[in-house]
Amino acid sequence: MSPTTSFNVAADLPRMAQLQPEAPAIYIPCGHDAQNQTVYDQYSFAELNRESDRMAFALEALGIKRGLRTVLMVPPGFEFFALTFALFKIGAVPVLVDPGMGVKNLKTCLSEAQPHAFIGIPKAHLARVLLRWGKPTVKIVLTVGRKYGWAGSTLKKILTTIPAASDYQTAETDADETAAILFTSGSTGIPKGAVYSHGNFSTQVKMLRKVYDIRPGEIDLPTFPLFALFAPALGMTSIIPEMDFTRPADVDPAKIIAAIEKFQITTMFGSPALINKVGRYGETHATRLPSLKRAISAGAPVSAAVLERFTAMLCAQAQVFTPYGATEALPVCSIGSAEILSETRFATDQGRGVCIGRPVPGTALEIITICDTPIETWSDSLRLDQNEIGEIVVKGGQVTGSYFNRTESTALGKIPDPVHGGFYHRMGDLGYRDEQGRIWFCGRKSHRVSTAEETLYTIPCEAIFNTHQEVFRTALVGVGRPGKTLPVLCVELEPSARNFDLGRIRQELLTIGAGETITRNIKTILFHPAFPVDIRHNAKIFREKLAVWAEKSLR
Repeated sequence: MSPTTSFNVAADLPRMAQLQPEAPAIYIPCGHDAQNQTVYDQYSFAELNRESDRMAFALEALGIKRGLRTVLMVPPGFEFFALTFALFKIGAVPVLVDPGMGVKNLKTCLSEAQPHAFIGIPKAHLARVLLRWGKPTVKIVLTVGRKYGWAGSTLKKILTTIPAASDYQTAETDADETAAILFTSGSTGIPKGAVYSHGNFSTQVKMLRKVYDIRPGEIDLPTFPLFALFAPALGMTSIIPEMDFTRPADVDPAKIIAAIEKFQITTMFGSPALINKVGRYGETHATRLPSLKRAISAGAPVSAAVLERFTAMLCAQAQVFTPYGATEALPVCSIGSAEILSETRFATDQGRGVCIGRPVPGTALEIITICDTPIETWSDSLRLDQNEIGEIVVKGGQVTGSYFNRTESTALGKIPDPVHGGFYHRMGDLGYRDEQGRIWFCGRKSHRVSTAEETLYTIPCEAIFNTHQEVFRTALVGVGRPGKTLPVLCVELEPSARNFDLGRIRQELLTIGAGETITRNIKTILFHPAFPVDIRHNAKIFREKLAVWAEKSLR
Protein backbone atom coordinates (compact mmCIF):
# COMPACT_ATOMS: atom_id res chain seq x y z
CA MET A 1 0.00 0.00 0.00
CA SER A 2 1.39 3.42 -0.88
CA PRO A 3 1.53 6.21 1.73
CA THR A 4 -1.10 8.16 -0.20
CA THR A 5 -3.66 5.39 0.38
CA SER A 6 -2.99 4.99 4.12
CA PHE A 7 -5.79 6.17 6.37
CA ASN A 8 -3.71 6.18 9.58
CA VAL A 9 -4.61 9.40 11.41
CA ALA A 10 -1.12 9.42 12.93
CA ALA A 11 0.33 10.12 9.47
CA ASP A 12 -0.79 13.73 9.83
CA LEU A 13 1.72 14.34 12.64
CA PRO A 14 4.95 13.58 10.70
CA ARG A 15 3.49 15.51 7.77
CA MET A 16 3.00 18.58 9.99
CA ALA A 17 6.45 18.04 11.50
CA GLN A 18 7.88 18.37 7.99
CA LEU A 19 5.73 21.39 7.06
CA GLN A 20 6.32 23.35 10.28
CA PRO A 21 8.98 21.54 12.39
CA GLU A 22 9.76 24.40 14.78
CA ALA A 23 6.18 25.59 15.21
CA PRO A 24 4.88 24.86 18.72
CA ALA A 25 2.55 21.85 18.79
CA ILE A 26 1.64 21.79 22.49
CA TYR A 27 1.90 24.00 25.53
CA ILE A 28 1.45 22.13 28.84
CA PRO A 29 0.83 23.87 32.21
CA CYS A 30 3.74 23.08 34.52
CA GLY A 31 3.32 25.42 37.49
CA HIS A 32 3.05 29.09 38.44
CA ASP A 33 5.48 31.99 38.59
CA ALA A 34 5.99 34.54 41.36
CA GLN A 35 2.92 36.48 40.16
CA ASN A 36 0.84 33.24 40.28
CA GLN A 37 0.61 33.22 36.50
CA THR A 38 0.54 29.82 34.78
CA VAL A 39 3.85 28.66 33.35
CA TYR A 40 3.92 26.30 30.34
CA ASP A 41 6.28 23.75 28.87
CA GLN A 42 6.49 23.98 25.08
CA TYR A 43 6.97 21.22 22.51
CA SER A 44 7.36 21.74 18.76
CA PHE A 45 5.79 19.55 16.07
CA ALA A 46 9.24 18.06 15.42
CA GLU A 47 9.70 17.25 19.12
CA LEU A 48 6.23 15.72 19.47
CA ASN A 49 6.75 13.61 16.35
CA ARG A 50 10.24 12.53 17.42
CA GLU A 51 9.13 11.53 20.93
CA SER A 52 6.08 9.66 19.63
CA ASP A 53 8.45 7.78 17.28
CA ARG A 54 10.66 6.83 20.25
CA MET A 55 7.63 5.76 22.25
CA ALA A 56 6.38 3.65 19.34
CA PHE A 57 9.71 1.75 19.32
CA ALA A 58 9.58 1.41 23.12
CA LEU A 59 6.01 0.11 23.11
CA GLU A 60 6.85 -2.41 20.39
CA ALA A 61 9.77 -3.62 22.49
CA LEU A 62 7.28 -4.35 25.28
CA GLY A 63 5.15 -6.42 22.94
CA ILE A 64 2.52 -3.83 21.99
CA LYS A 65 1.90 -4.48 18.31
CA ARG A 66 -0.57 -3.82 15.54
CA GLY A 67 -4.17 -4.58 16.58
CA LEU A 68 -3.34 -4.97 20.30
CA ARG A 69 -6.01 -3.34 22.50
CA THR A 70 -4.27 -1.03 24.94
CA VAL A 71 -5.92 0.89 27.77
CA LEU A 72 -4.53 4.43 28.03
CA MET A 73 -5.29 6.15 31.33
CA VAL A 74 -3.03 9.19 31.30
CA PRO A 75 -4.23 12.78 31.88
CA PRO A 76 -4.00 15.32 29.04
CA GLY A 77 -0.38 16.34 28.77
CA PHE A 78 2.69 15.63 26.68
CA GLU A 79 2.74 11.90 27.47
CA PHE A 80 -0.94 11.59 26.55
CA PHE A 81 -0.36 13.15 23.13
CA ALA A 82 2.88 11.32 22.38
CA LEU A 83 1.61 7.93 23.56
CA THR A 84 -1.65 8.20 21.64
CA PHE A 85 0.15 9.02 18.40
CA ALA A 86 2.68 6.27 19.14
CA LEU A 87 -0.12 3.72 19.49
CA PHE A 88 -1.70 4.93 16.25
CA LYS A 89 1.66 4.77 14.47
CA ILE A 90 2.07 1.15 15.54
CA GLY A 91 -1.47 0.34 14.50
CA ALA A 92 -2.32 -0.70 18.07
CA VAL A 93 -5.83 0.02 19.35
CA PRO A 94 -6.00 2.49 22.25
CA VAL A 95 -8.97 2.00 24.58
CA LEU A 96 -10.11 5.38 25.94
CA VAL A 97 -12.54 5.70 28.85
CA ASP A 98 -13.60 8.64 31.02
CA PRO A 99 -12.10 8.19 34.51
CA GLY A 100 -15.03 10.13 35.96
CA MET A 101 -17.67 7.61 34.83
CA GLY A 102 -17.52 5.76 38.16
CA VAL A 103 -15.70 2.68 39.44
CA LYS A 104 -18.49 0.24 38.51
CA ASN A 105 -18.80 1.50 34.93
CA LEU A 106 -15.02 1.61 34.50
CA LYS A 107 -14.70 -2.03 35.51
CA THR A 108 -17.51 -3.01 33.14
CA CYS A 109 -15.96 -1.08 30.23
CA LEU A 110 -12.49 -2.50 30.75
CA SER A 111 -13.89 -6.01 31.11
CA GLU A 112 -15.79 -5.69 27.82
CA ALA A 113 -12.80 -4.21 25.99
CA GLN A 114 -10.65 -7.23 26.87
CA PRO A 115 -7.40 -5.22 26.72
CA HIS A 116 -4.03 -6.92 26.46
CA ALA A 117 -1.98 -3.92 27.65
CA PHE A 118 -2.51 -1.19 30.24
CA ILE A 119 -0.67 2.14 30.18
CA GLY A 120 -1.47 4.50 33.03
CA ILE A 121 -0.32 6.86 35.76
CA PRO A 122 0.30 5.43 39.26
CA LYS A 123 -3.23 6.21 40.45
CA ALA A 124 -4.71 4.26 37.52
CA HIS A 125 -2.47 1.27 38.22
CA LEU A 126 -3.35 1.31 41.91
CA ALA A 127 -7.04 1.15 40.96
CA ARG A 128 -6.27 -1.56 38.39
CA VAL A 129 -4.58 -3.73 41.03
CA LEU A 130 -7.09 -3.15 43.82
CA LEU A 131 -10.21 -3.40 41.66
CA ARG A 132 -8.83 -6.10 39.33
CA TRP A 133 -9.41 -4.09 36.16
CA GLY A 134 -8.64 -6.19 33.10
CA LYS A 135 -7.32 -9.00 35.28
CA PRO A 136 -8.06 -11.91 32.89
CA THR A 137 -6.58 -10.33 29.75
CA VAL A 138 -3.94 -7.66 30.61
CA LYS A 139 -0.45 -9.09 30.08
CA ILE A 140 1.59 -5.92 29.41
CA VAL A 141 1.80 -3.14 32.01
CA LEU A 142 3.50 0.24 31.64
CA THR A 143 3.56 3.06 34.19
CA VAL A 144 3.80 6.73 33.26
CA GLY A 145 5.48 8.08 36.37
CA ARG A 146 6.80 6.23 39.41
CA LYS A 147 6.08 2.50 39.70
CA TYR A 148 5.36 1.01 43.09
CA GLY A 149 4.56 -2.63 43.88
CA TRP A 150 2.94 -3.70 40.64
CA ALA A 151 4.52 -5.43 37.66
CA GLY A 152 5.82 -3.94 34.44
CA SER A 153 8.21 -1.15 33.59
CA THR A 154 8.06 2.65 33.48
CA LEU A 155 7.95 4.84 30.39
CA LYS A 156 11.03 6.73 31.54
CA LYS A 157 13.04 3.54 31.91
CA ILE A 158 12.18 1.99 28.55
CA LEU A 159 12.83 5.27 26.74
CA THR A 160 16.46 5.15 27.93
CA THR A 161 16.94 2.21 25.57
CA ILE A 162 15.69 4.12 22.51
CA PRO A 163 18.09 6.46 20.65
CA ALA A 164 17.10 10.14 20.43
CA ALA A 165 16.96 10.02 16.62
CA SER A 166 14.69 7.08 15.88
CA ASP A 167 12.42 7.46 12.87
CA TYR A 168 9.45 5.13 13.13
CA GLN A 169 7.62 4.06 9.97
CA THR A 170 3.91 4.68 10.59
CA ALA A 171 1.77 1.63 9.85
CA GLU A 172 -0.15 1.98 6.60
CA THR A 173 -3.62 1.04 7.76
CA ASP A 174 -6.76 0.41 5.74
CA ALA A 175 -9.83 2.59 6.15
CA ASP A 176 -11.77 -0.24 7.83
CA GLU A 177 -8.98 -1.26 10.21
CA THR A 178 -9.80 -0.70 13.91
CA ALA A 179 -8.04 2.39 15.22
CA ALA A 180 -9.46 2.82 18.74
CA ILE A 181 -12.29 1.98 21.10
CA LEU A 182 -13.93 5.06 22.57
CA PHE A 183 -16.51 4.58 25.28
CA THR A 184 -19.69 6.60 25.38
CA SER A 185 -20.33 8.64 28.52
CA GLY A 186 -23.20 6.41 29.64
CA SER A 187 -25.50 9.40 30.12
CA THR A 188 -28.46 7.34 28.84
CA GLY A 189 -27.39 3.87 29.94
CA ILE A 190 -24.31 1.71 30.43
CA PRO A 191 -21.29 3.06 28.51
CA LYS A 192 -20.61 1.27 25.23
CA GLY A 193 -17.35 0.99 23.33
CA ALA A 194 -17.68 2.56 19.88
CA VAL A 195 -15.25 0.91 17.47
CA TYR A 196 -13.42 3.64 15.52
CA SER A 197 -11.72 2.78 12.27
CA HIS A 198 -8.81 4.73 10.81
CA GLY A 199 -11.22 5.83 8.09
CA ASN A 200 -13.55 7.28 10.74
CA PHE A 201 -10.76 9.40 12.23
CA SER A 202 -9.46 10.46 8.82
CA THR A 203 -12.97 11.57 7.77
CA GLN A 204 -13.46 13.48 11.02
CA VAL A 205 -10.25 15.45 10.55
CA LYS A 206 -11.22 16.36 6.98
CA MET A 207 -14.75 17.35 8.00
CA LEU A 208 -13.60 19.55 10.89
CA ARG A 209 -11.06 21.25 8.64
CA LYS A 210 -13.66 21.93 5.93
CA VAL A 211 -16.74 22.80 8.01
CA TYR A 212 -14.90 25.25 10.29
CA ASP A 213 -12.18 26.41 7.88
CA ILE A 214 -9.42 25.42 10.31
CA ARG A 215 -5.93 26.07 8.96
CA PRO A 216 -2.38 25.11 10.01
CA GLY A 217 -0.85 27.71 12.29
CA GLU A 218 -4.01 28.40 14.29
CA ILE A 219 -3.99 28.24 18.09
CA ASP A 220 -6.41 25.84 19.81
CA LEU A 221 -7.68 25.63 23.39
CA PRO A 222 -9.23 22.14 23.71
CA THR A 223 -11.06 21.60 27.00
CA PHE A 224 -12.02 18.01 26.09
CA PRO A 225 -9.16 15.48 25.65
CA LEU A 226 -10.47 13.84 22.45
CA PHE A 227 -10.68 17.19 20.66
CA ALA A 228 -7.12 17.88 21.80
CA LEU A 229 -5.96 14.97 19.64
CA PHE A 230 -7.36 16.57 16.49
CA ALA A 231 -5.26 19.72 16.84
CA PRO A 232 -1.84 18.30 15.83
CA ALA A 233 -3.46 16.49 12.89
CA LEU A 234 -4.97 19.81 11.79
CA GLY A 235 -1.65 21.62 12.21
CA MET A 236 -2.89 23.71 15.13
CA THR A 237 -0.95 24.57 18.25
CA SER A 238 -2.69 23.11 21.32
CA ILE A 239 -2.76 25.03 24.58
CA ILE A 240 -3.72 22.54 27.29
CA PRO A 241 -5.86 24.48 29.78
CA GLU A 242 -5.31 24.47 33.52
CA MET A 243 -8.45 22.61 34.59
CA ASP A 244 -9.91 19.31 35.74
CA PHE A 245 -11.05 17.74 32.47
CA THR A 246 -13.57 15.55 34.29
CA ARG A 247 -15.34 18.63 35.75
CA PRO A 248 -15.75 21.26 33.01
CA ALA A 249 -18.59 22.95 34.93
CA ASP A 250 -16.15 23.71 37.76
CA VAL A 251 -13.55 25.37 35.56
CA ASP A 252 -11.99 28.63 36.73
CA PRO A 253 -13.12 30.99 33.93
CA ALA A 254 -10.34 33.47 34.74
CA LYS A 255 -7.73 30.81 33.84
CA ILE A 256 -9.47 30.02 30.55
CA ILE A 257 -9.62 33.69 29.60
CA ALA A 258 -6.01 34.22 30.69
CA ALA A 259 -4.88 31.43 28.35
CA ILE A 260 -6.93 32.85 25.46
CA GLU A 261 -5.36 36.28 25.96
CA LYS A 262 -1.80 35.03 26.54
CA PHE A 263 -1.64 32.82 23.44
CA GLN A 264 -4.12 34.71 21.25
CA ILE A 265 -6.25 31.59 20.88
CA THR A 266 -8.15 31.37 17.59
CA THR A 267 -10.23 28.23 18.28
CA MET A 268 -11.58 26.68 21.45
CA PHE A 269 -13.76 23.71 22.25
CA GLY A 270 -15.88 23.75 25.37
CA SER A 271 -18.88 21.91 26.75
CA PRO A 272 -22.06 24.00 27.18
CA ALA A 273 -21.37 24.06 30.93
CA LEU A 274 -17.90 25.53 30.40
CA ILE A 275 -19.10 28.01 27.76
CA ASN A 276 -21.81 29.12 30.20
CA LYS A 277 -19.37 29.68 33.04
CA VAL A 278 -16.85 31.58 30.93
CA GLY A 279 -19.64 33.67 29.37
CA ARG A 280 -21.05 34.65 32.77
CA TYR A 281 -17.58 35.69 33.92
CA GLY A 282 -17.04 37.66 30.73
CA GLU A 283 -20.37 39.45 31.16
CA THR A 284 -19.53 40.43 34.74
CA HIS A 285 -16.03 41.65 33.88
CA ALA A 286 -16.81 43.19 30.46
CA THR A 287 -14.25 40.84 28.88
CA ARG A 288 -13.41 40.91 25.17
CA LEU A 289 -11.70 38.07 23.27
CA PRO A 290 -10.84 39.52 19.85
CA SER A 291 -8.41 36.72 18.87
CA LEU A 292 -11.09 34.01 18.85
CA LYS A 293 -12.31 33.18 15.35
CA ARG A 294 -14.63 30.45 16.54
CA ALA A 295 -15.72 28.51 19.59
CA ILE A 296 -17.15 25.02 19.25
CA SER A 297 -19.52 23.62 21.85
CA ALA A 298 -21.05 20.14 21.87
CA GLY A 299 -22.41 17.54 24.24
CA ALA A 300 -25.86 19.05 24.84
CA PRO A 301 -28.02 21.86 23.43
CA VAL A 302 -26.64 25.33 24.13
CA SER A 303 -29.28 27.88 25.09
CA ALA A 304 -29.58 31.20 23.29
CA ALA A 305 -28.88 33.02 26.57
CA VAL A 306 -25.56 31.19 26.94
CA LEU A 307 -24.65 31.89 23.30
CA GLU A 308 -25.58 35.54 23.68
CA ARG A 309 -23.34 36.03 26.72
CA PHE A 310 -20.37 34.30 25.09
CA THR A 311 -20.66 35.93 21.67
CA ALA A 312 -20.74 39.33 23.36
CA MET A 313 -17.02 38.77 24.06
CA LEU A 314 -16.19 38.02 20.41
CA CYS A 315 -15.56 40.18 17.38
CA ALA A 316 -18.40 40.61 14.89
CA GLN A 317 -17.15 37.92 12.47
CA ALA A 318 -16.61 35.24 15.12
CA GLN A 319 -19.26 32.68 16.11
CA VAL A 320 -19.97 29.88 18.52
CA PHE A 321 -20.69 26.74 16.51
CA THR A 322 -22.75 23.95 18.00
CA PRO A 323 -22.07 20.73 16.09
CA TYR A 324 -24.50 17.87 16.62
CA GLY A 325 -23.27 14.32 16.95
CA ALA A 326 -22.33 11.59 19.39
CA THR A 327 -19.35 9.44 20.31
CA GLU A 328 -20.46 7.10 17.52
CA ALA A 329 -20.82 9.83 14.89
CA LEU A 330 -19.30 13.32 14.97
CA PRO A 331 -19.85 15.76 13.36
CA VAL A 332 -23.33 15.17 11.91
CA CYS A 333 -24.80 18.68 11.71
CA SER A 334 -23.60 22.17 12.54
CA ILE A 335 -25.05 25.62 13.05
CA GLY A 336 -23.54 28.94 14.11
CA SER A 337 -24.64 31.39 16.78
CA ALA A 338 -25.44 34.06 14.15
CA GLU A 339 -28.29 31.98 12.70
CA ILE A 340 -29.48 30.87 16.14
CA LEU A 341 -29.58 34.32 17.70
CA SER A 342 -31.09 36.06 14.69
CA GLU A 343 -33.69 33.43 13.81
CA THR A 344 -34.03 29.95 15.26
CA ARG A 345 -34.05 30.92 18.96
CA PHE A 346 -37.51 32.42 18.57
CA ALA A 347 -38.93 29.17 17.18
CA THR A 348 -37.20 27.30 20.01
CA ASP A 349 -38.94 29.49 22.60
CA GLN A 350 -42.25 28.63 20.93
CA GLY A 351 -41.71 24.89 21.34
CA ARG A 352 -40.32 24.02 17.88
CA GLY A 353 -37.24 22.28 19.27
CA VAL A 354 -33.57 23.28 18.98
CA CYS A 355 -32.19 23.84 15.49
CA ILE A 356 -28.96 21.87 15.03
CA GLY A 357 -28.35 23.09 11.48
CA ARG A 358 -27.83 21.18 8.24
CA PRO A 359 -26.01 17.88 7.78
CA VAL A 360 -22.30 18.40 7.16
CA PRO A 361 -21.08 17.60 3.60
CA GLY A 362 -20.71 13.89 2.95
CA THR A 363 -23.39 12.93 5.45
CA ALA A 364 -26.76 11.36 4.68
CA LEU A 365 -29.34 12.10 7.37
CA GLU A 366 -32.90 10.78 7.47
CA ILE A 367 -35.85 11.10 9.85
CA ILE A 368 -37.63 7.77 10.31
CA THR A 369 -40.66 6.40 12.13
CA ILE A 370 -40.05 6.09 15.89
CA CYS A 371 -39.31 2.49 16.82
CA ASP A 372 -37.80 1.00 20.00
CA THR A 373 -36.78 -2.35 18.52
CA PRO A 374 -34.04 -3.36 16.05
CA ILE A 375 -34.60 -2.62 12.34
CA GLU A 376 -33.12 -5.47 10.31
CA THR A 377 -32.73 -3.67 7.00
CA TRP A 378 -33.13 -0.18 5.57
CA SER A 379 -36.24 0.69 3.59
CA ASP A 380 -37.14 4.02 2.03
CA SER A 381 -40.61 3.54 3.50
CA LEU A 382 -39.14 4.33 6.92
CA ARG A 383 -38.65 7.98 5.92
CA LEU A 384 -40.98 10.64 7.31
CA ASP A 385 -42.05 13.84 5.58
CA GLN A 386 -40.88 17.35 6.46
CA ASN A 387 -41.91 18.65 9.88
CA GLU A 388 -42.78 15.15 11.14
CA ILE A 389 -40.99 14.23 14.36
CA GLY A 390 -39.14 10.92 14.16
CA GLU A 391 -35.83 9.24 14.94
CA ILE A 392 -32.64 10.71 13.50
CA VAL A 393 -30.46 8.23 11.57
CA VAL A 394 -27.21 9.03 9.81
CA LYS A 395 -24.76 7.53 7.31
CA GLY A 396 -21.23 8.76 6.51
CA GLY A 397 -17.51 8.14 6.73
CA GLN A 398 -17.37 9.55 10.28
CA VAL A 399 -19.98 7.06 11.55
CA THR A 400 -18.66 4.08 13.54
CA GLY A 401 -19.89 0.67 12.46
CA SER A 402 -20.27 -1.29 15.71
CA TYR A 403 -19.92 -1.51 19.47
CA PHE A 404 -17.17 -3.72 20.80
CA ASN A 405 -18.47 -6.96 22.34
CA ARG A 406 -22.04 -5.62 22.24
CA THR A 407 -23.83 -7.62 19.55
CA GLU A 408 -27.31 -6.65 20.77
CA SER A 409 -26.42 -2.95 21.04
CA THR A 410 -24.96 -3.01 17.52
CA ALA A 411 -28.12 -4.68 16.16
CA LEU A 412 -30.28 -2.07 17.90
CA GLY A 413 -28.12 0.87 16.84
CA LYS A 414 -27.36 0.10 13.18
CA ILE A 415 -29.60 -0.39 10.13
CA PRO A 416 -27.88 -2.24 7.25
CA ASP A 417 -28.54 -0.74 3.81
CA PRO A 418 -27.79 -3.57 1.36
CA VAL A 419 -29.26 -1.76 -1.66
CA HIS A 420 -27.21 1.43 -1.42
CA GLY A 421 -24.37 0.01 0.67
CA GLY A 422 -23.23 0.74 4.18
CA PHE A 423 -25.55 1.31 7.13
CA TYR A 424 -27.43 3.98 9.04
CA HIS A 425 -26.61 4.70 12.67
CA ARG A 426 -29.60 5.34 14.90
CA MET A 427 -28.72 8.41 16.98
CA GLY A 428 -31.32 7.63 19.62
CA ASP A 429 -32.51 11.21 19.20
CA LEU A 430 -35.78 12.61 17.92
CA GLY A 431 -36.19 15.51 15.52
CA TYR A 432 -37.52 16.69 12.18
CA ARG A 433 -36.40 18.39 8.97
CA ASP A 434 -37.83 21.81 8.07
CA GLU A 435 -38.51 23.35 4.64
CA GLN A 436 -34.97 24.75 4.47
CA GLY A 437 -33.35 21.38 5.06
CA ARG A 438 -32.38 22.19 8.63
CA ILE A 439 -32.69 19.58 11.38
CA TRP A 440 -34.46 20.35 14.66
CA PHE A 441 -33.64 18.35 17.79
CA CYS A 442 -36.56 17.34 20.03
CA GLY A 443 -34.84 15.22 22.69
CA ARG A 444 -33.74 11.66 23.34
CA LYS A 445 -36.05 8.90 22.14
CA SER A 446 -35.88 7.23 25.56
CA HIS A 447 -36.91 10.48 27.28
CA ARG A 448 -40.22 11.02 25.51
CA VAL A 449 -43.15 11.03 27.94
CA SER A 450 -46.19 9.05 26.80
CA THR A 451 -49.39 9.85 28.70
CA ALA A 452 -52.92 8.52 28.15
CA GLU A 453 -53.63 11.53 25.90
CA GLU A 454 -50.41 12.31 24.03
CA THR A 455 -46.65 11.94 23.60
CA LEU A 456 -44.56 14.82 24.92
CA TYR A 457 -41.05 15.51 23.65
CA THR A 458 -38.61 16.92 26.20
CA ILE A 459 -36.72 19.68 24.37
CA PRO A 460 -39.72 21.50 22.78
CA CYS A 461 -41.69 21.43 26.05
CA GLU A 462 -38.78 22.49 28.25
CA ALA A 463 -37.86 25.41 25.98
CA ILE A 464 -41.25 27.01 26.57
CA PHE A 465 -40.74 27.01 30.34
CA ASN A 466 -37.10 28.04 30.00
CA THR A 467 -38.26 31.46 28.79
CA HIS A 468 -39.03 32.37 32.41
CA GLN A 469 -36.38 34.85 33.48
CA GLU A 470 -35.65 33.16 36.80
CA VAL A 471 -35.32 29.64 35.34
CA PHE A 472 -31.86 28.27 34.50
CA ARG A 473 -33.12 25.02 32.96
CA THR A 474 -35.96 22.51 33.17
CA ALA A 475 -36.34 18.78 32.62
CA LEU A 476 -39.54 16.97 31.70
CA VAL A 477 -39.86 13.46 33.15
CA GLY A 478 -42.62 10.88 33.40
CA VAL A 479 -43.78 9.34 36.68
CA GLY A 480 -46.02 6.26 36.84
CA ARG A 481 -46.98 3.34 34.63
CA PRO A 482 -46.77 3.49 30.80
CA GLY A 483 -50.03 4.79 29.39
CA LYS A 484 -50.88 6.42 32.70
CA THR A 485 -47.71 8.47 33.02
CA LEU A 486 -47.84 11.80 34.85
CA PRO A 487 -45.74 14.50 33.15
CA VAL A 488 -43.61 16.28 35.76
CA LEU A 489 -41.53 19.40 35.11
CA CYS A 490 -38.36 19.59 37.21
CA VAL A 491 -37.02 23.13 37.52
CA GLU A 492 -33.54 24.42 38.36
CA LEU A 493 -33.56 28.15 39.04
CA GLU A 494 -30.93 30.72 38.25
CA PRO A 495 -28.57 31.20 41.23
CA SER A 496 -29.94 34.72 41.75
CA ALA A 497 -33.49 33.33 42.05
CA ARG A 498 -32.88 30.73 44.74
CA ASN A 499 -34.41 32.87 47.52
CA PHE A 500 -37.47 33.97 45.55
CA ASP A 501 -41.07 32.95 46.21
CA LEU A 502 -41.37 29.43 44.75
CA GLY A 503 -45.15 29.59 44.87
CA ARG A 504 -45.14 32.65 42.65
CA ILE A 505 -42.66 31.12 40.19
CA ARG A 506 -44.66 27.88 40.06
CA GLN A 507 -47.83 29.78 39.21
CA GLU A 508 -46.08 31.82 36.55
CA LEU A 509 -44.70 28.63 34.98
CA LEU A 510 -48.17 27.05 34.97
CA THR A 511 -49.49 30.13 33.20
CA ILE A 512 -46.71 29.93 30.61
CA GLY A 513 -47.43 26.24 30.04
CA ALA A 514 -51.17 26.75 29.73
CA GLY A 515 -50.58 29.19 26.88
CA GLU A 516 -49.09 26.56 24.53
CA THR A 517 -50.77 23.44 23.13
CA ILE A 518 -47.85 21.08 23.76
CA THR A 519 -47.42 22.10 27.42
CA ARG A 520 -50.97 22.76 28.61
CA ASN A 521 -51.23 19.32 30.27
CA ILE A 522 -48.02 19.74 32.29
CA LYS A 523 -49.35 20.78 35.68
CA THR A 524 -46.95 19.22 38.18
CA ILE A 525 -43.84 21.28 38.91
CA LEU A 526 -40.98 20.39 41.28
CA PHE A 527 -37.97 22.56 42.12
CA HIS A 528 -34.58 20.85 42.24
CA PRO A 529 -31.43 22.50 43.70
CA ALA A 530 -28.99 21.26 41.01
CA PHE A 531 -29.72 18.76 38.23
CA PRO A 532 -27.57 15.63 37.98
CA VAL A 533 -25.55 15.82 34.75
CA ASP A 534 -23.20 13.65 32.70
CA ILE A 535 -19.56 13.28 33.71
CA ARG A 536 -18.11 14.07 30.27
CA HIS A 537 -19.59 17.49 29.53
CA ASN A 538 -21.46 18.30 32.78
CA ALA A 539 -24.32 19.41 30.52
CA LYS A 540 -26.54 16.46 29.58
CA ILE A 541 -29.29 16.19 32.17
CA PHE A 542 -29.74 12.77 33.80
CA ARG A 543 -33.49 12.69 33.38
CA GLU A 544 -33.56 9.07 34.53
CA LYS A 545 -32.25 10.10 37.94
CA LEU A 546 -34.62 13.06 38.06
CA ALA A 547 -37.56 10.76 37.33
CA VAL A 548 -36.69 8.62 40.37
CA TRP A 549 -36.31 11.76 42.50
CA ALA A 550 -39.62 13.15 41.24
CA GLU A 551 -41.47 9.92 42.01
CA LYS A 552 -40.14 9.93 45.58
CA SER A 553 -40.98 13.61 45.99
CA LEU A 554 -44.60 13.04 44.95
CA ARG A 555 -45.28 10.19 47.38
